[in-house]
Amino acid sequence: MKKTALYSWHEKAGAKIIDFGGYLMPVQYSGIIAEHKAVREAAGLFDVSHMGNFAITGARAGEFLQYLTTNDLSKVSDGEAQYNLMLYPDGGIVDDLIIYRIDAGSFFLIVNASNAEKDLAWIGQHIGAFEGVGLEDLTGTLSLVALQGPRSREVLRKVFPDHDLASLRPFRFLKISWKGREIMIARTGYTGEEGVEICIPNEAALDLWSALMAAGNEYGILPVGLGARDTLRLEMGYSLYGHEIDSTVNPLEARLKWVVKSGKGHFIGREACQQAELAPRRAVVGFSLEGRALARQHFRIFNSDRQEIGTVCSGTLSPTLQEPIGTCSILREYSRPGTPLFVEIRGSLQPGVVRALPFVQRPAL
Repeated sequence: MKKTALYSWHEKAGAKIIDFGGYLMPVQYSGIIAEHKAVREAAGLFDVSHMGNFAITGARAGEFLQYLTTNDLSKVSDGEAQYNLMLYPDGGIVDDLIIYRIDAGSFFLIVNASNAEKDLAWIGQHIGAFEGVGLEDLTGTLSLVALQGPRSREVLRKVFPDHDLASLRPFRFLKISWKGREIMIARTGYTGEEGVEICIPNEAALDLWSALMAAGNEYGILPVGLGARDTLRLEMGYSLYGHEIDSTVNPLEARLKWVVKSGKGHFIGREACQQAELAPRRAVVGFSLEGRALARQHFRIFNSDRQEIGTVCSGTLSPTLQEPIGTCSILREYSRPGTPLFVEIRGSLQPGVVRALPFVQRPAL
C-alpha cells in the first residue's frame, strides 16, 4: 500500500484509514458530518495527494491533448485550467481530469487516483503519433492539498501574505515560491465552496499542511477525509469516476455534454458522441427519498408502474439538507425533476422523486 507524504500526520490525528486507489487514506477524523459542516461554514483541509499527476510537454503538446480529450483546449490561456474527459473510441469514459496550461508547450494533468496507472498507459499508447511530445509521471514526487470553505481566504492571507490569492478566479492558477519551493495554487475545487488546491513537492507538504492548519485554527478549520469529500461533491451533483461515469457511460448521458466540443475537430470518441447526441437513451439525474432509508450504488430504480428504469449511481444522507439524496442513471423519459420513482432497498420499494442538480445552492464563486 502507498502512503502520502502526510500519512504520519493523519495517523497521529487519529484518522480512520482505508485503502483508496492503492493508497492508505483518511476517510474521517472527527466525523463526516462535522467535517462536512466545517467546509460549508468555515474551512476544511484535504489531503488529495493520491491523485495522479502527469506533465505533457513539447511543441505539439497542445495538439496532442486536443486529440486525446473532449473539451477545447484552444480556448485555454497560460495560467488557466480546464475540466476535461478522455474517451474510448466507443464513447465510454477513460477518466475525467483537469488540465492546467503552463504555456504552449507545457501542460499539467491531474487524474483520478484509481485510474492513474490506466491513464498513464492510455496516454502513452497514443502519444507516439505526435513527435517530440513528452510524458512524465510526477505522482510520486508531488503532494496535493485542498483548502475549501468560506473562510479559506483568511487562512490563505495568513500563510501567503505577499500574494493576492483572493483575486484568483475559478479555473485559474499561479506558480509562486514558498519557503524556497515552487508551488502551484489553483481554484479548481470539488466541494462547491471557495478555496484552492495547492500542489507542492513531497518534502515540503507537511510544513504547508501544518501552516494551513495553524492559520485556520481561529476560524474553525478541520482536517477532512474522503467521507465528507464524497458528501460535499454529491450535494453539488459532481460526478465521481466509478459512480456517475465509467467506461460504459457516454458523457452525453451523464450531464457532461458541456465538456464535449465536437466542433473543435477530431478527437478520440468524437463519432460515438455524435451518435449518442442523436438519441440519448439514459440520463444521470438527482433524486431524494422520503423517510431515512439510504440508497446505495447499484440499487435498482422503478417507475410508478413498478417497471425497472435504472440504477443508483451514488447515495448518502445530505448533512446540509438532512434527507437521503443520490444520483441515478435512468431512462431519459423519467428524468424530468418532480417525476416520482422508487428505489429498492432491502427488498422494499422506497418512494422518492427526481430532483434538479445541484441539491445545495452555493454563492457564486
